[in-house]
Order: sequence, then structure tokens, then C-alpha cells
Amino acid sequence: MLTNIEFANPEFLYLLLVLPLMGLWYWYKLGRSHADLQVSSTESFIQNHKSIKQYLYHILFAFRLLIIGLLIFVLARPQSSLSRKDVTIKGIDIVISLDVSGSMLAQDLKPDRLEAAKNVAMDFIDGRPNDRVGLVIFSGETFTQSPLTTDHRVINNLFKDIKSGMIEDGTAIGDGLATSVNRLKKSEAISKVVILITDGINNAGSLDPVSAAEIAKLYGVRIYTIGVGSMGTAPYPVQTPFGIRYQNMEVKIDEALLQEVAKMTDGRYFRATSNRKLKEIYREIDQLEKSKIDVTEFRKKNEEFLPLVLCALIFFVTEFLFRNTIFRTLP
Repeated sequence: MLTNIEFANPEFLYLLLVLPLMGLWYWYKLGRSHADLQVSSTESFIQNHKSIKQYLYHILFAFRLLIIGLLIFVLARPQSSLSRKDVTIKGIDIVISLDVSGSMLAQDLKPDRLEAAKNVAMDFIDGRPNDRVGLVIFSGETFTQSPLTTDHRVINNLFKDIKSGMIEDGTAIGDGLATSVNRLKKSEAISKVVILITDGINNAGSLDPVSAAEIAKLYGVRIYTIGVGSMGTAPYPVQTPFGIRYQNMEVKIDEALLQEVAKMTDGRYFRATSNRKLKEIYREIDQLEKSKIDVTEFRKKNEEFLPLVLCALIFFVTEFLFRNTIFRTLP
């Protein structure tokens, strides 16, 4: 498909500036070409109007200007480009491993840690349409909510259904990591990533987080860990005889462990102390993990001067015939 016209020798286009100069010279010369007569009265010339032929005579000069203009364009060598682009998008496989233990209901993030983590994660997924995304949840045990898929609408619907208490309470970080890595081990993506979100200390499960990180490293999986929770204390929901009450309790996140796990796999550890900070963390991960796009461009150039040469030839022949027939002048 013709996408644009380019000129191989665009410097010749400056010659077009000659055309208005030729027009001015023609007008100047025309004004000085009439004979001067000395008469006592001009009454005999009053009824003498110019004929149509006299007016049309100027078309010969217009033809000459057109011929010269067309030849200048021919010298500039107009070319059309026939181009095609083959775009190959190589996405990234991402598994989000989300802690759903009871402590994720603390309200230092709004409306609580779990809902904040879900909302930001869904926005993150929507911004990566070319990536496959999987979802693993864990507390005292672990569960694959969704295998890797490009159907992000399904993932978002599954996120909405996640609630604390879906599985046995606790914080099995190692098991959550191992299950996530298992979902990625056969992946052939250019980058395999686990984003682990937790607010506690590993206190359950059959596999410790460091061992899980070693397995991730073996399979080329990079782990980003996010510790969710404010500094100091946070309001936790506590069941009492009078219903749910909120008590300020100390925030305990094993940051040293999360840092070690991330470092072992060339990932990074982040601390999300607020909703805004959590969004910033996901934006940073989004920048760190970009999909690879390969673009192969094919371009073919065709010379387009032939129609201009034919037009110039037609105008030349027409001008020659008119000058030597209709507008012929006798010496």
C-alpha cells in the first residue's frame, strides 16, 4: 500500500522558485511589447475590444510553466514506498501470590489490606494486555485460583471473589511461593515473574520461603515481594462476645526474609504502608517488567516520475501544435 511520496533528489525542488520569476518577466515583457502610436484622438479605438483568441494566447505561457514545473519534479525523482511491518509481541508470564490470612483485614490500608491489594492488582493486570497472568492465594495452606491465562476478565472476576477465611488461616509464604513457581516452571516466556503480597511472618506450610526461592531461581523465575502494612500498630478485627471489635496491634512483617527471597532471584522487595504507596509499587514493577516487541519492517520503493514525464510531453505537444496553428504569428 502506498503510504507516502518521497523524493530521491529533493534539492532540485528549489528550482521551482524560478517559475514565479518567469511569470513576473513575462508580465513585464508583455507590458512593453505594444507599439506606441501618436494620434490626435483615440475615438477610433474605443470600440476595439480584445478577442477571445488574444486572451487565450497566454495559455501557451501557462503550458510552458507547467512543462518546466513537471520536469523539475521529474529531476527530484518522486518515489512511492510500499511498506509492511510484522510485529511480534512476546509477553511476560506473571503469577500474583496473595496472602488471604485474617491479618489482611487490618484497616491501615483502605478499606482493608486485602481489598486494597486486590484493587491495585486488578488495575495492574488491566494495564498489561499482552501478558499471561495467574493467581495463587495462600494463608495456612495454598490454592491456585487461576492458572496462567490471557483472559484478564476472568482473572479480575476471580479477584473479586477472594475473601479472607476461604482456606485455613495462617501464613504459609513458602508454600505460596512454591505453588506459584510450579505454575511457571514450564513457561517459555521471555520473563517469568511472581509478585508475592503478604503482611505477616511465615508460620505455616511444609516448605520454607528460602527453599522456595531456590527453586524459583532454578527455573529462572524472578520474585517481587511486597510487605503490606503501616509502621507501628494497625487496627485489627477481633472477635469478641459483643461482635467484631478493632484493636490496635503491632504490625509484624518479616522484611529480612522477604528481602532475601527477592534478592536470591534478582527481584526486589517493597514495603506498602498506604494505598498510594501500593499503587506506586505496582507502577514500578510495571516499568521493570516490560513486554518485548519485535518489529520487522519491509520497504520497497517505486519510481513515480513516468506519469509526470507523460504529462509534460502532452503539454509540450499541445503547446507546439497551438503555437504553430491557432496562435501562429506571421513575420
